[in-house]
Amino acid sequence: MTAERMNPPELAPPVGFSHAVVATGSRVVFLAGQTALDAAGEVVGDTLPLQFERALVNLLTALRAADGTPADLARVTVYATDVAAYRHHAPELGRIWRRLAGRDYPAMAVVEVVRLWDERAMIELDGFAVLP
Repeated sequence: MTAERMNPPELAPPVGFSHAVVATGSRVVFLAGQTALDAAGEVVGDTLPLQFERALVNLLTALRAADGTPADLARVTVYATDVAAYRHHAPELGRIWRRLAGRDYPAMAVVEVVRLWDERAMIELDGFAVLP
């Protein structure tokens, strides 16, 4: 895949996301929402950063199963049960993202939701990738 990240100077500088991603490739992979579930289907992690890390690992595991890499991510949506807590932990979440997925951010959005499927989950990530 080739991905051109577009961050027009007319918009505020992006921090932890890209304003637009133009992706070209031959396969699109749609990634289902991933929470902090372990292999037994139990939510792990008692803090937002721990759950974010596990949800991101799960999302990247699904992407790797489709022969994709973090650089292939074109779009990720973050669903959080507490956006204020997400904002509070943003520096740590950014470090987790860079450690696991690198510095090339996809187009992203953070959406606050009342609750997620598993009521212990604080965060869910979904997205899509474009593979070569």
